[in-house]
Amino acid sequence: MKTKFVVNCLKTLVLIYSFVFWITGVILLVTGVWGKLTLDIYISLLARDSANVPFVLIGAGALVVMFGLFGCFAACRGSPWMLKLYTLFLSLVFLAEVAVSILGLICHHEIKNRLLKVYTNAVQNYNGDDEKSQAVDQVQYTLNCCGMNNYTNWENSTYFLDHGIPKSCCKDVVDCNPEDLHNLATAANKVNQRGCYVLVMGFLEANMEIIIGVLFAVTFSHLVGMRLSCCLSRFIMTHQNEIM
Repeated sequence: MKTKFVVNCLKTLVLIYSFVFWITGVILLVTGVWGKLTLDIYISLLARDSANVPFVLIGAGALVVMFGLFGCFAACRGSPWMLKLYTLFLSLVFLAEVAVSILGLICHHEIKNRLLKVYTNAVQNYNGDDEKSQAVDQVQYTLNCCGMNNYTNWENSTYFLDHGIPKSCCKDVVDCNPEDLHNLATAANKVNQRGCYVLVMGFLEANMEIIIGVLFAVTFSHLVGMRLSCCLSRFIMTHQNEIM
């Protein structure tokens, strides 16, 4: 009687964990789809490999959803080999997330420098027509920002010589005419003052501790799932005759 009670308790805990794990997979899947549909133009600013990020999230989310369901099924069936396979998958996810977390911390400054370099090149080569130029416009429209550090960054671009500062920098497009955008002194009152790079990095820096905390909390929560499924598998194998 006591054995069945312990098994049922462990099954319930594994089921709860697997359901939460399944939810994280759904979140990853939805985030990947949303990123592909909504953020594609922003991602185009980065290197070509960055365009695969939404697909990586979609693939990872699909795997987590499948194994989350597999964990629920394994717990309900009380199958030791299924629970061991589930534990193995959780350990692989744990190691992958630890590696990504450490890599993110180590390469933090490199990521900042790369983002600055990429956005600087996009501004320098801006022509108002190609994909990267449209991405720059979209960033400036959406975030109400202008240039990397501020609107004066546009003075060094080839586009500024012929057209002035892009209209995507304007606070009010109706109140922004070409003459104003050619004159930095006049444009100061017409365009957004905040730089896009400064704005994005300021947000990331302000919330970095929260982001890292959430990432490590999710990562080490897999240790709980691994321990629960492993304990359930061993307990079932040890007391198989009593359960039957």
